[in-house]
Amino acid sequence: MRIDEKFKQLKAKKEGALIAYICAGDPAPQATKEYVTALVRGGADIIELGLPFSDPIADGPTIQAGIQRALDSGMTPDIYFRTISSLKLHIPLVVMTYYNLIFKRGLEKFAKDCAASGISGIIVPDLPPEESDELRRVCKENEIDLIYLVAPTTTEERMNRILAEGTGFIYLVARLGVTGARSDVAGSTRELIKRVKTTTPKAVGFGISNGKQAAEIIRAGADGVIVGSAFVDIIAKGEDVAAKLEALARELKDGVKGRQ
Repeated sequence: MRIDEKFKQLKAKKEGALIAYICAGDPAPQATKEYVTALVRGGADIIELGLPFSDPIADGPTIQAGIQRALDSGMTPDIYFRTISSLKLHIPLVVMTYYNLIFKRGLEKFAKDCAASGISGIIVPDLPPEESDELRRVCKENEIDLIYLVAPTTTEERMNRILAEGTGFIYLVARLGVTGARSDVAGSTRELIKRVKTTTPKAVGFGISNGKQAAEIIRAGADGVIVGSAFVDIIAKGEDVAAKLEALARELKDGVKGRQ
């Protein structure tokens, strides 16, 4: 399923989207399918699966640790795409990774592998929009959305380019710094949601960890929330992981439905 189709479905039901991130291969490749299935049972609308890279500059300590566990378990791009192909989900899948891995594999091959394995979108946090023309071209040829990030510090010039070229959804970075769960919703997040004027869905990430925060983000005007560190933290603790992932996803989904 394409990302825009999912957002249209949710808009018709007057629901926000829950986009759930985990790193593929954390703590082992065979666990990924079980954990993704748990997130979907809990209500995740889109699954964002990290392709681990050794220098994840946009990620905080929790996700960095998950990435390292995945690398230690032997996760590679080839195993990643085989794992994704085995999921057989009826919701959109998004890969988040760093440009070095895409460049090394070859842009066209990477995009074709995404399409063949059922991936609908790509997020590359270390690729500036001004340098993304070639990747955007191959994504368009393979009907893959290239999803850009907008931060509170993004200039008007860069934002205009992102809003003109980004597809799927616009990833709004809730606060400055790296990923990681927080206990509050920053005022700058609400300001950023208002500042980004586009018909492309807006999804907010970095720092969301509970249903109350998710509800606040949707009430502020976002179309979806992106949650990663809170899920990865459950995996790190290693106790009754699938059940706890499902429970947190359900709480967050209730939040984006306005039930918090």
